[in-house]
Amino acid sequence: MEETAASSGRKTKSPFIFIVGTTSLAFVVSQLDVSIVNIALPQISASFKADISELQWIVDAYTIAFAVLMLSAGGMSDLLGSKRLFQFGLLVFGIASAGCGFAWNPFSLIAFRVLQGVGAAAMIPSSLSILNQSFAHEPTQRSKAVAWWTAAGGVSIAAGPILGGLLMHVSNWRMIFFVNVPICLIGILLSIKLTESEKHTNKGFDIPGQFTWMLALTALIAAIIELHHLGFNNPIIYGALIFSAIMFIIFLRIERKAKSPILPLDLFKSPVFNVLVLQGIVLNATYYGTVFVLSLYLQNVLGYPSLTAGMAFLPLTAGFIISNLISAKLMAKYGTRVPIIIGLTISAIGYAGLLIAQAHTPYWQLFFPFIIIPLGMGLAVPAMTTGILSTVTKTRSGTASAVLNTTRQAAGAMGVAVFGAMTNGGPEAIVHAITVSSLISAAGIVCILLLIYRYLKISK
Repeated sequence: MEETAASSGRKTKSPFIFIVGTTSLAFVVSQLDVSIVNIALPQISASFKADISELQWIVDAYTIAFAVLMLSAGGMSDLLGSKRLFQFGLLVFGIASAGCGFAWNPFSLIAFRVLQGVGAAAMIPSSLSILNQSFAHEPTQRSKAVAWWTAAGGVSIAAGPILGGLLMHVSNWRMIFFVNVPICLIGILLSIKLTESEKHTNKGFDIPGQFTWMLALTALIAAIIELHHLGFNNPIIYGALIFSAIMFIIFLRIERKAKSPILPLDLFKSPVFNVLVLQGIVLNATYYGTVFVLSLYLQNVLGYPSLTAGMAFLPLTAGFIISNLISAKLMAKYGTRVPIIIGLTISAIGYAGLLIAQAHTPYWQLFFPFIIIPLGMGLAVPAMTTGILSTVTKTRSGTASAVLNTTRQAAGAMGVAVFGAMTNGGPEAIVHAITVSSLISAAGIVCILLLIYRYLKISK
């Protein structure tokens, strides 16, 4: 089966399944490392005698690096070619994963997690750009490809705790990183046969913008993570928050004047683009933060061993698989608006269902929210991604996907930082964190639902 190339109307050498499968490998490993680490946190803590703050850094070091570099990576994808950057990202991610597996203390693990984020930042916008340019002249095929791509990532996020539990049952926490190495190697070998995408040769590289964005986001998340240790009145905390705000203002001023900004502000002239990016922010912040808290809840409150806790996340995997496939069919028939509205409604109900979680809640009562939350997200995220790509020209697809995924990863790091800070204080604090985070998540999704209903038109 041959597909029409986005770039020139000619037929690609690679079939649909091969293109989607190869690009999805990058999304699989990058998203797997978002959630697989969560289930290993108690074992890592015991191995290194790490506290909650260090555990948050082990999770967020990856997502921060991922987020701060992805804007530049999106532009580099359009400038240098998606295939080349895709292969570079896989190589760096594989090397960094091996380093995580050999880490000797919390600091070394955090450092290699940063390097993983560098690789992930290169892989994600380039892989999505390859998909968009491969099927730009075939909207139905593009929607289908994006749905399968996001399904792979969604399943990986949900399957991370399960796979982590299994790997730690047969070995230890180090194996959750070593498993990435062969996947990256396979991805590099398969990508050789991919067709290089069009390049946007008049783009430059925005070093001042990249630097100020990195400082703004890192200072903000660092302040939130360390808040419960130092207190808000500590000059380090409020100093970091003020510094972050100043850097963000400077960043916006730089982007307004830059010839080749890493964040083209004209993208935000589209209300649809803005609402869909905001949707991605809310979904990632709530989901990443909730999974972090639930991983501690299952093991530190309910007393589940790592394998049992991992298997408890199985409904999340099933939910993502089912709903991502349904989303593609709904988009083909109704466009992007319907699956987003249905998906957000279902997710809000799922988060509200977590309010029943208490110190001795039986697992069967948690099954409903565990499967409902990913069902809703799996419907909404592919449609959201397709909607974002439809608002830009094909030569800016790498930049647009980078903006979406940058904001999503930054939001995920924020979710872990904010929700994770609530867990400091033992089992009672963890239970309280679930209640508060569930209310915040449900309310945030309802707000986004109203904006989607208002601004996103019914169209295919």
